[in-house]
Amino acid sequence: MQSKHVHLIGICGTAMASLAGMLREQGHKVTGSDTAAYPPMSDQLRAMGIPIMEPYAAANLEPRPDLVVVGNAISRGNAELEVVLDQRIPMTSMAQLIHDEFLVNRDRFVVCGTHGKTTTTSMLSWIFEVAARKDANFAPSFLIGGVAENFGTSFRVRQETKPFILEGDEYDTAFFDKGPKFLHYFPDAAILTHVEFDHADIYADLNAVKTAFKRMVNLIPKRGRLIAYDASENVTECAAKAFCKVERYGFAAESKWRLKELRHINGGSEWALHCDGELFANLTLPMAGEHNALNATAAAALAAGQGIAVESIIEALATFKSVKRRLEVRAEIDGITIIDDFAHHPTAIRETLRALRASYAGRRLVAVLEPRSNTLRRNVFEKELIESLAAADEVVVAGVFNIGAIPEHERLEPGHVVEALNKRGTNASLHADADEIVASITPTLRSGDVVAILSNGGFGGIYEKLPAALRARTSAVS
Repeated sequence: MQSKHVHLIGICGTAMASLAGMLREQGHKVTGSDTAAYPPMSDQLRAMGIPIMEPYAAANLEPRPDLVVVGNAISRGNAELEVVLDQRIPMTSMAQLIHDEFLVNRDRFVVCGTHGKTTTTSMLSWIFEVAARKDANFAPSFLIGGVAENFGTSFRVRQETKPFILEGDEYDTAFFDKGPKFLHYFPDAAILTHVEFDHADIYADLNAVKTAFKRMVNLIPKRGRLIAYDASENVTECAAKAFCKVERYGFAAESKWRLKELRHINGGSEWALHCDGELFANLTLPMAGEHNALNATAAAALAAGQGIAVESIIEALATFKSVKRRLEVRAEIDGITIIDDFAHHPTAIRETLRALRASYAGRRLVAVLEPRSNTLRRNVFEKELIESLAAADEVVVAGVFNIGAIPEHERLEPGHVVEALNKRGTNASLHADADEIVASITPTLRSGDVVAILSNGGFGGIYEKLPAALRARTSAVS
């Protein structure tokens, strides 16, 4: 594509912000707009010198751009989209533009699944990066749904090498393309971590979700590979008709890639990874949680199949630094540790709290939840949400984000969640917003507590407000 002015509507979405940076590096003029921008992507955009126009307005399209990328959260009625349609400004989706401009003549490795995509994509990218120290041909381009701390960014584009590692999102592509984003990427090899019902705003039921993943699997060529989790009947069903080679991973004795002797020590994990019944490597990861060891195993399996040496895999996983907003320590004040985690689904919440139990054994665990994702704002998973949150010692629930956007009969009732938790013996409370939560819990927190803030959004600035309140409490006492 010759140098153009590209405008992105919804630029603060993780993938959209990454695309903005990729286009900027290609020499294009990039502008974008959003509403309620929040870190980490707003920080990444500003660091790249890409301004964020707020709010959406027709004036943001002046001067007229050559091309508009419409984010998948944008729908008819958006002030900018209406101008694009009225004036017939050329438009496309994020996923389509990535395919057309960045994936031609590339080796495409796509990480898909209801959970674990971002972390696994980051791990796989880091393995390739470490391998490139010995063989420059492994140097990866990548697109990750979060800021990978080993790289300090969510994307990288290299012109001279072929590997391109992508997080494959099953969410829809745009208002004019309701298919999943990952159907635009045509993987040479893929990882499938989990398949569960999610995104209740666009999928009618679990069968609809499985259909989407089956379509993704059907795109992998015969010469390709699918690395598939072994303990999910849904994954098994989605992989059943693959034309490519399927390699299962997990704890099952019959799986090609099998974890054995998994231990969590000092906030990290150790395990023996076996391949076809033989020891492949003894692996260490500076992250706790069974789910993280599984993610690392999937990344190791795909990398090994591409010819990356076991020594590079061992080194990369041992030096992996996680992803922002995935079990990220935001502050430690007076012995109180504040964790930020991108919670979007009850299963993800369960695994996050289990990992924190392993990392911070013996410490009181306080879970602070904002029901914000399209799944958590609905009552479809109310029972599962209660089960997941019960792993904490104390639970604080905020009001449902933008509740008016959810049909009344589908809305989560946070009061029901709190009531059920209290009946189970888990101390739980409900508060309207971040300010009320900070005022309520600041006086009760004590040294040794671990506070897990669970939200996939800005949560009213609680990530800054709670540490500030704790520091003020310390200053008042001293």
